[in-house]
Amino acid sequence: MSNFILATAGHVDHGKSALVKALTGTDPDRLPEEKARGITIDLGFAELNLNGQSGDQFHVGIVDVPGHEDFVRNMIAGVGSIDLALLVVAADDEWMPQTEEHLQILTYLGVKRIVVALTKSDLGKIDNVAAQIREELKETPFAHSPIVPTSVRTGDGIEKLKSALAAEFVKLTAPRDIGKPRLFVDRAFKLQGIGTVVTGTLTDGVLRVGDTVFVQPRNLSARIRSLQTHGRDVDLIQPGTRTAINLPDLEIGGDVKRGDVITNLSFEPSSTLDVVLYRSARLERETPIKSGASAYVHHGTTRALAKILFAETAALATGQSAIAQLRLSTPLLAFVGDRLIIRDASEQHTIAGCVVFNVDAKNFKSPQERSLLATRAVAPDDVALVVWTEVSQTGVFEPSRLLERSRLSRHEIARSLQRLAEHGEIFLSEEVGAKMLLWREFHARAGQLVDAVHKTHPERRGMEVNELRREFSSLTPAVFNELVVDLCRGDFARAGSIISKRSHRVTLPPELQAAAGNIHAALATKPFDPPSRNDLSKSEQDRKALRFLIENGEIVEVSDELVLSRDSLDKMEAAISDFISSNGAATVSQIREKVGTSRRVIIPVLEHLDRAGVTLRTGDLRKLRDPKSPAVAGS
Repeated sequence: MSNFILATAGHVDHGKSALVKALTGTDPDRLPEEKARGITIDLGFAELNLNGQSGDQFHVGIVDVPGHEDFVRNMIAGVGSIDLALLVVAADDEWMPQTEEHLQILTYLGVKRIVVALTKSDLGKIDNVAAQIREELKETPFAHSPIVPTSVRTGDGIEKLKSALAAEFVKLTAPRDIGKPRLFVDRAFKLQGIGTVVTGTLTDGVLRVGDTVFVQPRNLSARIRSLQTHGRDVDLIQPGTRTAINLPDLEIGGDVKRGDVITNLSFEPSSTLDVVLYRSARLERETPIKSGASAYVHHGTTRALAKILFAETAALATGQSAIAQLRLSTPLLAFVGDRLIIRDASEQHTIAGCVVFNVDAKNFKSPQERSLLATRAVAPDDVALVVWTEVSQTGVFEPSRLLERSRLSRHEIARSLQRLAEHGEIFLSEEVGAKMLLWREFHARAGQLVDAVHKTHPERRGMEVNELRREFSSLTPAVFNELVVDLCRGDFARAGSIISKRSHRVTLPPELQAAAGNIHAALATKPFDPPSRNDLSKSEQDRKALRFLIENGEIVEVSDELVLSRDSLDKMEAAISDFISSNGAATVSQIREKVGTSRRVIIPVLEHLDRAGVTLRTGDLRKLRDPKSPAVAGS
């Protein structure tokens, strides 16, 4: 069974609530004032189960909205997360101002299908009113929508209306689970012995009993004690379902209220949104929206005052669209791809709709980036387009966090990134992604920096990784580390803290050859009692020559203060090993006397051999880590 949300729409007193009661048996008008005045003031709710001709079953949550012009704000709160609209037009009243405004709101919200119920059909004029409705729907997305005459007084057309609704639901894709559940709160109340309950329509993901959720925009956390849908207790709620959530940790008003969003996402809400704002050509009031004007932004059940700034125009007339920035007085948990409704500051008129294309907006982008991102408005559901435009403006990104706040699933995003990588458009690893042109720039620059070190210091093995990191200080550690890994997939290699070109061979420049000769001579004069390192590197040339000899393996850096020629160290190691093998574990003094050196030399040499795994210190004694005979091992 598929879950869907249906909302009514239409002018006041055209019979929306009566029609819902005829369809479901439930009177959606629940407030005493609604009963007394005979009009819907706030949102009402009902449940309808339908069967399609092919055996499809649909569980439909109905949201009944007010039609009076004074309550358009409540109407918008009810239609923000719907799959199908039931537009109601009365045969005795025809197409009216709120019929038109509601139709424009549905269009702005991207509702793709409607069914028109021609109510009070028992009063006649059916053909004339149906023709008028068809004319009004011409050149709208709903031009070919079914029109079903109905009468709640006689019952005529009710079953046909159910069939028409089922036929439309068959054509719709079930609400998607993208792993990012959001429930826009339309009611919040307290029940004795139960605590705080909030209701709304769940979209974009699943919620379960026991889940930790957050109340946005204040980011308050709470735990779901229980869930209901249309009065039935459940353990799990799917997208496209009317939902009641018991959140006993919260207080009404201070912690949660209508307009809040319940989600399992701990995101930072946005105070500034980049949008493509568009205005219907059917607006009766032709007053342009001026850049800098204030207006109310409606997002789900949320409403916030905002300043509208246009990027490239001073004002926006009816029938036009433009890139704009909304600077909000209250932050919203908006996603890329969300659709918003704009009403004037007096809250008397719906003046525009918009699609969000950037939720991390601070300042307007360059004209090229604005143009690129604005293409999302052409096809906001095109995954490949949205992903590519985000990559293009971001440059370098973390794949798992790209477009987190969008109406795309992680799987969809990952699949699009993989295709871009396969076509050579991006560099992609598990933790890092980047536009390929930008990545190649990083790659080329890093290679040039290493090459420059080889050219300037041919005596060195290469460039210190930390030195290279300083040249890329703007990159995060993860991006830099991936750059080094990628370099080493090609012409470069890393050995410890050094990165070098594979083809590089260290050479001693002519100006250092004399210094290197002097160092060799000094170490050869007293091979087991050499000068200190400081004595060997008094000048810059001495230091460069010594570094070369160490990196080239001719000299061994035994400690910070002691260096030995490779030959001398090998001879000392052999002598020490032979002595311990023959005589068993020995003290430092015994080993020093055997080798014929000083404590200044023998202690760092033995510590060096300990680290190398040749000797093992046990108290004051040294023994071989891999003794040559059982007798030695016993000693």
